Amino acid sequence: MWLLSPACRTNGGGEGMADLILANGRVFTADTALPRASAVAVRDGKLIQVGNDASVRPLIGRNTRVVDLRGKLVLPGFNDAHVHFSEGGFALLGIDLRDAKDEMEFARRIGDYARTLKKGEWITRGNWDHENWPSRKHPRKDLLAAMTRDYPVLVSRFDGHIALANDLALKLAGIDRKTLNPSGGEIEKDAGTGEPTGILKDEAIRLVERVIPPPSAERLEHAVLSALTHARELGVTSIQDNSSREDLSIYQRLADQGELTVRVNAMRPVALYEDFERIGIRPPFGDRLLRLGTVKLFVDGSMGAGTALFYGPYQDDPSTRGISIYPEEDLGRLVQAVDRAGLQIAAHAIGDRANAWILNAFEKARRENGVRDARHRIEHAQVVRQQDVGRFRELGAIASIQPSHCIDDMKWAEKRIGSRVSDAYRFQSFVHEGVHMAFGTDWPVEPLNPMLGLYAAVTREFPGGGPRGGWHPEEKISLEKAIELYTAGSAYAEFQEDVKGTIAVGKLADLVVLDRDLFQIPQKEILQARVALTILGGKIVYQNR
Repeated sequence: MWLLSPACRTNGGGEGMADLILANGRVFTADTALPRASAVAVRDGKLIQVGNDASVRPLIGRNTRVVDLRGKLVLPGFNDAHVHFSEGGFALLGIDLRDAKDEMEFARRIGDYARTLKKGEWITRGNWDHENWPSRKHPRKDLLAAMTRDYPVLVSRFDGHIALANDLALKLAGIDRKTLNPSGGEIEKDAGTGEPTGILKDEAIRLVERVIPPPSAERLEHAVLSALTHARELGVTSIQDNSSREDLSIYQRLADQGELTVRVNAMRPVALYEDFERIGIRPPFGDRLLRLGTVKLFVDGSMGAGTALFYGPYQDDPSTRGISIYPEEDLGRLVQAVDRAGLQIAAHAIGDRANAWILNAFEKARRENGVRDARHRIEHAQVVRQQDVGRFRELGAIASIQPSHCIDDMKWAEKRIGSRVSDAYRFQSFVHEGVHMAFGTDWPVEPLNPMLGLYAAVTREFPGGGPRGGWHPEEKISLEKAIELYTAGSAYAEFQEDVKGTIAVGKLADLVVLDRDLFQIPQKEILQARVALTILGGKIVYQNR
């Protein structure tokens, strides 16, 4: 690494000295009190000095590790406000269908992968995207019939709201032409024969998921460890995770062993809120590494799957306005009960109607239960009517947004919802209204790399460039604001703004050093930036050699 010379170590004692010093750099703190600095000092996992090089020199002792940054950029560690962490780990280990160019390549990859498995093993995940194919059509089970007779298949579209099951998977789940759609889901059937096509939407996917054997503990831990390695390489030091019970067990074991290298706020399914209430868990509950207290619920599906809930019909399929997971009255009662229990709600809402419904539910809960610092969140908040934007601020609701969705979806969004795209992927509108925001990725729906999210927020262009000036450029935000939302904003969303999210004295020393100064390069080069160091609690957990 880049170490200052021994001559700089002028102080002999260890007491009161820093454990780690980063000097001769460019530090963006995301702290309005001191936005810029050139050096930081760390002791016992916390920042004890933020300032210029001269200010940290008296803190150098014989045991201090001093890093000469040589002008590199230091940021607060990235806090991804919405991930599916173990699923991301499994995606790293398994089949990848995201960049398949057409149906034939999609099927061929699945067939090739099947040949590596034992008969009867499930093929899952995949993250396919039919919008990348010339046909733009959903795949059907017939594509897989010849190559997967002995392998049950349930491969998901990248948004997780639509999946393709093969004949064997449907048989194991007991799904046939007579099976009715579950509430909040759809089993797609051939218009001529009435037979299932293999396409399942939202709650219909659960009919197959429930017959899939859970992964072994060893396999799950392998996935989590792979995800941790990936996060370290990308400068992600905190995650707000859609966790399973099994994930939590692994996080606890890794934390006990000193191997948990991200801080985890574990969201739990809303069905468990009564358990939380019974044992007295309220946010924030836990320690600095692992916390609980946020419950996740779904209001609708996704726009890509045609299941996001809108007031008006889809432009490319006027027969539907999407799917509601709950009737509006049931949603309101559920939100009121969870709010009464003192828990934080993270509500998935994509369509304009879904966002309005959950805001209505938050408003009713405040009226019935009283106003408190609940920090209820709307995950995605993708299409929000102008009259609803200010309601986020009025209700203290957080817009938890994944900016890379914008530049992924913009190739087909207008085809799907027409002029309503002017209400979609609001960044600057929320900033202007003073709405609390948090940034994340929805990994593995989108890549975990924060550089993609920053690029999307400041350019609103495809990674390869265009449209010139950005798609709906009035919604672009500054790089400073984008970094702030990925750090301080995400910390606020999990009640942790007092201990992390900015580079300030007394806060946790969660830091990332990049190989270039994002503020000094053309915006298109943000995507080429790489992490040089990742620091968690003052310890270097990743170093790019």
